[in-house]
Amino acid sequence: MAIIRLKEIQGMSPQDRGKKLIELRAELARIKTMIKAGGAVENPTRVRELRKTIAQILTLENEDKLGIRKTVTEGAEKKPKKAEKKPKKPTESAPKKVDVEGKKAQ
Repeated sequence: MAIIRLKEIQGMSPQDRGKKLIELRAELARIKTMIKAGGAVENPTRVRELRKTIAQILTLENEDKLGIRKTVTEGAEKKPKKAEKKPKKPTESAPKKVDVEGKKAQ
């Protein structure tokens, strides 16, 4: 289960993303400290989830910085829908092979 979904991260303001990033990094440091100390971690997969969410936040920050992705507040224009595909016409199949005696070959 994801900590935060990507759409939720995209909907956050840059200040909120920064705060969330600090919280996630602090939690990751706490869990890593527990692991190094030899203690039992309640949810070991939480480390992977934290690292993934941190990477998603940093990626969105870089995309906004480089202008690759528009933020939600700048404009959420919908993309035009693609034209519907027409169903393909059935093609004629190759003639069936027939033996000399007139029976179907297998």
